[in-house]
Amino acid sequence: MTPISIIIPCYNGAATLARALQSCVIQPEAAQIIVVDDGSTDASTDLVAHYGHLDPRVGLLQMPYNGGPARARNWGAMHAAHGLLAFLDADDEYLLGALAAASAFLTQNPKEVSVRLDVEYADFPTELTGHGDFAQHAATLSNTVPSSLIIRRAVYAALGGFPMDDAFRRIGGEDGAFSWALREIFGNRRLADAKRVRMHYHAGIHAERYFRIALGMQTPDPTDTADAFRFSRQFLETARAGIEQLRTANVAAEPAASPPSNHAA
Repeated sequence: MTPISIIIPCYNGAATLARALQSCVIQPEAAQIIVVDDGSTDASTDLVAHYGHLDPRVGLLQMPYNGGPARARNWGAMHAAHGLLAFLDADDEYLLGALAAASAFLTQNPKEVSVRLDVEYADFPTELTGHGDFAQHAATLSNTVPSSLIIRRAVYAALGGFPMDDAFRRIGGEDGAFSWALREIFGNRRLADAKRVRMHYHAGIHAERYFRIALGMQTPDPTDTADAFRFSRQFLETARAGIEQLRTANVAAEPAASPPSNHAA
């Protein structure tokens, strides 16, 4: 069993945070559960304090102001104590055995830098889930949302964490940009044999907008689309260049092979 640090960004998530935390504490691989409060004005911090008294794995970090989920995730990752990172949104939950499956996969496949868990989309409108193309787009989203990701901490740091551009705060998509870079540079396997993360529907959830656009039910703002692509491309190129520099430095640091002996055997 490989220990995992879970980071939960939270902004006024008291209504769902207990469910998320409960789904974490039942995972034996969850060695550290960090809730990063992003300037909440509800009872979120009190709830974390309550769970912290019950389970020493649960801890609280507080951002000085509301900086958005990418910044909160990155701040949490900086305080992670373990080599594997998992990210869970405060309104999502892990299903039983979720982290065991991820831990086993990454242990058995040491060259894989990350793994995705398949997502169950609970209580989403039937006009979406009943569409013939829903499963295809649900699989795509499962490869993107932070709650499905378990990643080696060193690789997360090398990529620079989730992009924190103001444009992503306005239009969303920082998780898509990170996923694009991760997939292009390293690949990103998904365990599709079972649902292991549950995303609960609520009004205004970003996933609904994604599905409506993907299924042709909603037209995206062309400016937002162009901005998202441009900033995602910039993040990919920066991440790729950084990884290449690290790889080059690693090769340069390898000891030179010993010269062949001049003496005959």
